Amino acid sequence: MNKRTILTGDRPTGRLHVGHYIGSLQNRVKMQDECNQFIMIADMQALTDNFNNPQKVRDNILEVALDYLSVGIDPQKSTILIQSMIPELSELTMYYLNLVTLARLQRNPTVKTEIIQKGFEKGLPVGFLIYPVSQAADITAFKAELVPVGEDQLPMIEQTNEIVRRFNNTYNTNVLVECEAVFSQVKRLMGTDGGSKMGKSLNNAIYLSDSAEDVKKKVMGMMTDPNHLRIEDPGKVEGNSVFEYLEAFDGDNETLEELKNHYRKGGLGDVEVKKRLISVLEEFLSPIRERRNQFEQKPEEVMTILREGSKKAQLVAAQTLEEVKAAMTINYF
Repeated sequence: MNKRTILTGDRPTGRLHVGHYIGSLQNRVKMQDECNQFIMIADMQALTDNFNNPQKVRDNILEVALDYLSVGIDPQKSTILIQSMIPELSELTMYYLNLVTLARLQRNPTVKTEIIQKGFEKGLPVGFLIYPVSQAADITAFKAELVPVGEDQLPMIEQTNEIVRRFNNTYNTNVLVECEAVFSQVKRLMGTDGGSKMGKSLNNAIYLSDSAEDVKKKVMGMMTDPNHLRIEDPGKVEGNSVFEYLEAFDGDNETLEELKNHYRKGGLGDVEVKKRLISVLEEFLSPIRERRNQFEQKPEEVMTILREGSKKAQLVAAQTLEEVKAAMTINYF
């Protein structure tokens, strides 16, 4: 029985944090034994809103790769690639652009939201506007059947499948395959500041590569229940970032439930709860930090992994491009 193909990845705009692990990285470690997995470091997509700072993107290629290896992604099982090293993706994007209208791109809910987030209302780079088409090229180049995404990215999957259907219908072929969105069963972690989202650019994240001292400092500064002013006061667990992180990382469910009940009725201070979270996170992060440190001593070996993975991925993308051009009858030689 053939394994299903999955495409996943990250933009290299910063180190990966514990929210990434809960949201996707742990699933990638599991799925590399179950699927034919391609993991893309999406540097071209990162450049759509970092075009004036390519060094930032370049520097974070290695950082993201180190995070992948440190959590247990095995380059013998998963193909880790750099997006810009696969020129076939850009050529596919060019062909797909003819199948999408400007109005359709402008209606994409994810694009509309991110245009506002990036402050592009008055000066929208075309490269940013068309990145859903580039993403469709990424997915179809590897004939990915499964694409893990957050719910806010579902419109991107829908647009990819629209392009697939339009291409196959236009050229009377079945070369391209539709994909299915895969959602994480774990909700997105809130930021350490109590905000709804943990983000690399929001200064509210605990990174996989943070030192023990950094983790302690960030946890002790985390928002809890603002109305829990005294130890004896009843506290609210819901919406409390410390308890949310404990739910995600603490494997001792019985003790965690006791902590929650104690906190709700009063008599349990925030400091004690935070100390438990520090202990739990250290147990989780220590082996990751140790593996990362080992790979950090061998940067050339890591870059070789990326180089070899990109070469392997390019062979797959080149085969798809050849089939696409044949369907379009533009395979001249």
